[in-house]
Amino acid sequence: MGISELTTRFVLGPQHLTVEQRRFFERWGFLHFEGFATPAEVDELTRGMHELEARLVAERRAYVNGIPVRYGRDPEGKPMVQRFPFSSLLSPAFERFVSSERFAPVLELLGEGARLGVREKDGVVVNHWVNDSGSRYRQLGWHTDSPRDIFLHRRLPGPMLNVGVYLDDSPRAKGGLRIIPGSHHQGLWSTLFGKLYFLDNRPDPREHAIEAKAGDLTIHDGRLWHRVARAELSGAASRRRLFYVPIIDGPYEPKHEDSPVPLYHRFDWIIGG
Repeated sequence: MGISELTTRFVLGPQHLTVEQRRFFERWGFLHFEGFATPAEVDELTRGMHELEARLVAERRAYVNGIPVRYGRDPEGKPMVQRFPFSSLLSPAFERFVSSERFAPVLELLGEGARLGVREKDGVVVNHWVNDSGSRYRQLGWHTDSPRDIFLHRRLPGPMLNVGVYLDDSPRAKGGLRIIPGSHHQGLWSTLFGKLYFLDNRPDPREHAIEAKAGDLTIHDGRLWHRVARAELSGAASRRRLFYVPIIDGPYEPKHEDSPVPLYHRFDWIIGG
């Protein structure tokens, strides 16, 4: 399989992943499935996002289960939510969608006991990216998700898969996810020190741009080096909305309203601008 095949898009079957899909993921650390959500479902989720945003703004909600709600300003100067943690616990639209059995095939990538972490880590996280002066989410520097395990006092970073569902088309001009394919196979030293976490936004010659359509689903191994590139467009034309939910295994560790703010979220001020 060559580098040119990184643009391969699959269709997710109702029961199991194919051998080809498993091999692709093992080698490169990601998968891209087309048409996972229907246009009607995308519309319902988008409405649910706006309803949840109105509620969070009205309540001036700062945290959900110990995870910060991140706000920016829209072009009119009004507050807008740009990172919604635990959305499926607050929005019926997201709760219905992530409760669907359609996610069962992708759980196979972590084996028996794998689950969607709707009550763990940051839950179902909706991200609203806009390249605008009032936005706090325009880009995100290189990182892996492995330091979370270290902050949680685990000796070695374990696999955590991020499932993303797109609510808008995400062509290269809108920025979006960049990954270094195959970097999930790197050693611990490279995982922790291969790049300057979050502060390094520079393109890498090895990187691959994930270009998705609304309704597409992507999966990437959290041990991959990845970043979010700033859009070439600006204002409303740059808007990208999507949600992520982790696939995890191991002990069940749900969050609750009295959960402390994780250490890795105390440094959010250095990212996103």
